[in-house]
Order: sequence, then structure tokens, then C-alpha cells
Amino acid sequence: MRDLLFPLDPAEPGTLQARVRRRLLQAIEQGDLVAGRALPSTRAMARRLNVARNTVLIAYQGLVDDGFLKARERSGYFVAADVTVRKPPQPPAPPPGESDAPVDWDSRIGPRAITQRTIEKPADWRRAPFPFIYGQVDPQLFPLAAWRACSRDALARLAVDEWSADSLAADDPLLIEEIRTRLLPRRGVTARADEILITVGAQHALWLLAQLLVGPRTTVGLEEPGYVDARNIFALRTRRLRALPVDADGLVVDERLKGLDLIFTTPSHQSPTTVTMPMARRQALLAEARARDVLIIEDDYESETNYGREPTPALKSLDRDGRVLYVGSLSKILAPGVRIGFLVAPAPLIAEARKLRRLMLRHPPTNNQRTTALFLGGGHVEVLIRRLQTAYAERWRAMDQAIARHLPKSSRPPSFGGTSFWIEGPKGLDAGALALRARAEGVILEPGAIHYLASPAPANMFRLGFSSIQASRIEPGIARIAALISDGG
Repeated sequence: MRDLLFPLDPAEPGTLQARVRRRLLQAIEQGDLVAGRALPSTRAMARRLNVARNTVLIAYQGLVDDGFLKARERSGYFVAADVTVRKPPQPPAPPPGESDAPVDWDSRIGPRAITQRTIEKPADWRRAPFPFIYGQVDPQLFPLAAWRACSRDALARLAVDEWSADSLAADDPLLIEEIRTRLLPRRGVTARADEILITVGAQHALWLLAQLLVGPRTTVGLEEPGYVDARNIFALRTRRLRALPVDADGLVVDERLKGLDLIFTTPSHQSPTTVTMPMARRQALLAEARARDVLIIEDDYESETNYGREPTPALKSLDRDGRVLYVGSLSKILAPGVRIGFLVAPAPLIAEARKLRRLMLRHPPTNNQRTTALFLGGGHVEVLIRRLQTAYAERWRAMDQAIARHLPKSSRPPSFGGTSFWIEGPKGLDAGALALRARAEGVILEPGAIHYLASPAPANMFRLGFSSIQASRIEPGIARIAALISDGG
């Protein structure tokens, strides 16, 4: 028992009670704790594990309730007599003389996603003292109490009866209605219920659109620099990708749009340069798309993290032809791990996307959909947005001041808000090498070359996120980056 149960791994997920239960259950199922064997008393086990006695008592009692242990009055806890010991099956020995013949996967796999360049994020980024990592959230800002309350409400008997059945291709109507009446109007977008599809994050929406609208002869225009995963998704469907330049007003609208079938853009907060497309440019883009019969995919990410100025209405809100396909997500509001996104498009396209989604995963988990719907409907999202805007505005100012002090003239401050700065280092800087050296100094930053379709890409660009770093850590972290650049990157 001592070797089996010590120590509890502090890195193991879950509560202490869940970890004690998991370790005991594992020992029972593997036969290390045999039927009828007595367990140490709750007091003795608590001393061994250096946890509270109630922690052990809750774990023991839970195993009793589920039939793995038996409690005998004045005798303690024993492994139940009828528990099943799980033993792994033994594979049969190969016939004599037969040799392995490995599958040639290179010849069988089609388009190779594994060869694509993707952004890598260190798994242990939370331990870094200066995590200028993009796309993650500060857990201190997460509305834990409100989310927990909504989760409990989603587990009420009537709610479970609604979401526990197989919904086939349908979404939670409550979540659809909250998105339609609460989220979309904030961006000036109106839509019917049959024009909205729930997705497993924004990337899922982009994947569905690529499957439906992009083939080998489709020409797709992408912002340069731009969103890496969108580029990779479209690249699996066509080689006809065209880099479209970005200036201080976002995607440039000119003759380079000629011959395109589809345009992907991030007008509210361009990824990764952070610039916002003004109204005149949005209207020009729509007019050009109409004249050339081009479809537009609008990724409206980070639209809620606006504290710099009045928001510009979404491109979709200006669309009168149904050619703008709107992709939204709750990742930057709630947390990336929630994986709730949505697609707004004309009903015929949504119907096809729904059929395709059913073949992939039927629908996103309906219990998560219901929890999210209750969170939105309870007004918690407005409270959270205000909290995020206050915290991010403080960090935005700290970043702006620190960059002006230590990396002058390297960045144009985002006027919209958002959660990152796009930095242009000195000529000759290798941001990839800088990132490696910075990591050794406890600083995490993102090299920018990966955001370019063209090759060779500018090597001196990098992105600094501030959604996961405390305001007090920003200035010393920027100072370290500046020192590393001065030392030669």
C-alpha cells in the first residue's frame, strides 16, 4: 500500500478527493487491492497522504456508494467481494517465420497536415515569469462562480432530459437564441435561427467552409501576414493561395483581388498586426467583392476586447448580398478550452454545413452548449466583458509605455484594443533565435515569420500577447527582451 499510494502527484488534475479515489480504483481494478482486503483507516490514510481526513472519507464513501468498497461497522472499509479485476489481454504469438510488414503510411495519406508550419505554444507557459503568450487567458479573470452556477443549472433534471439525448444535427435552441439576440446585435449583425450553426471553435467553422467552398481550382485570398491556421486549412484544399497585403487600415483593396473566389479577412482586429479596418475600407471591400462575385469569410475574433475606441460594425452587418460568412468564437471571452464557436451564413449554406458537421461529430456537446447558453442568458457575459476590458486596458497601457521606453518605434499601438502587440525588431534580427534565448530567460514570445505565406518571410517580426501576464510583470519582461536584442538577439 505504501509503494502503491505514495506520493500523490501534485501535477495530476482534479481535486484531492478525486485523485485519492482514482488511485484506489486503479489499484482495485488492476488487482493490487484484492477482494476482501481491508484498507487503512481514514485517519491512517490521511496521515500517509498528508491530506485532511475528510478528503479520504469522501473518497472512501464515494467508492462505497459505487460498489467498489464495503463499509463494516466498527471494522472499517474493505474491497468489495464482487469487484472486477481488469487484466489486459495477451496477444497471441505470431506464427513461426512470419515477419512484420509495416504499413507505408507516406503512400496512403493524402494532403499532409503534419508537414505544415504551425504555431507552437510551450505546455508549461504558466510557469514562465514573463508569459507574453498569445491566445491564452488569465485564470484569475475567469468567472468561476458564475460558470459553476450555470454548470449546476445545466445538470438539473429537466435540463439533463433536454440535452442528454442524441440531437443528431441539431443545436441547443437556447444557445442559438442567445447568440442571435445577445451576441450578434453587439456587432450589428441580425440573423434567423436557421442562419446560425454552433461549431467547436472558430477553426471548426473554417474547416467546414473550406470543405464546402474550396476545391483544387478555387483561388483564396489571404491577408499577409495573416492567421496561420486559416492558411493551413485552405492549403489542404487548394494550392491556389494568394497573399494580399495589409496596411495601417487592414486588407488592401485593389486590383490584386481580381480572379479570387474567396477572401479570408480579420477586419475587427487583424491577425497578427492588430490593425482595425475602418468603415470606408470595409465598404470598398464589399463593393469590390460584389463587382467580382467574391465570397468573404469574416473572422470577427477579439471584437469584444475593445477598449480603445467605439467599435466598428462587423463587415457582416454591412452585407446586403449574403456573401459575407461570419465566424465568431467565445474563446477570447471565456477560455480557449470551452471550444464554442459559431458560423452565421445564408440558410442554404448553413444547412449544408450542418449535414457535413453531422458526418464529422454530429454536434458539439449539448451539455456545454446549455451551460454556455445559461451563462449568456444570465447576463454574465456582459459582466465578464467589462472585467476583461478593465484588466486588458491596464495591461495595454503598460505594454505601450514599456515598448516606447525599451523598444521605441518598433510597434504601432493597437487602436482597437485586443490582447497583443505586433513588434518590428531591428533589421537583421532573427526573432526565432530571439524566442529561444528569451525562453531561457523566462520570457515567452511568438516569432512572426510563421504568419507569412511568402518565402522568405521577414525574420525580425514577433508578437507579444498580454492576456496572460500581470501588468506588473510587463515592463521588466519587455526590458529583458530589449536587452537580448541589444546583445545580438
